[in-house]
Amino acid sequence: MTERLDQPRDLAPRVRLYYDPEAFGRLSERIARFLGTARFIVYMTVFVSVWLAWNAFTPFAFDPYPFIFLTLMLSLQASYAAPLILLAQNRQADRDRIQYEQDRITADRNQAEIEYLTREIAGLRIAVGEVATRDYLRAELQRLQDELSGRAS
Repeated sequence: MTERLDQPRDLAPRVRLYYDPEAFGRLSERIARFLGTARFIVYMTVFVSVWLAWNAFTPFAFDPYPFIFLTLMLSLQASYAAPLILLAQNRQADRDRIQYEQDRITADRNQAEIEYLTREIAGLRIAVGEVATRDYLRAELQRLQDELSGRAS
């Protein structure tokens, strides 16, 4: 039977390893957090110094100068560290984006509440402006009293 180009191929069953992306992401963040510390730099410095000293000054050298195996080990470490750091940064960017969205929604809600309260305060000011105050009533009563006493005399 000939293969038809207009039809998708039948997929052969594939064996895929299952891993929990969330657990792997948390692990990558822990590793990236450790790689960004002074402790890691000290550990790497001690490791490389011991490696160099062992292979340069002892008769049991397993990686003589130019230390090709050490270079291979450091390259391997870097090739794993870079993607783990990028994965951790992507997860942090996702968290930041979600936090930004929540902050924006909260800010919009706060703005709407402030506008509502401003309208309410303006309405109260207008309503209070139309209400007779004590001073206004006293002045009116005094005017009426003066007017009545002027008629009586």
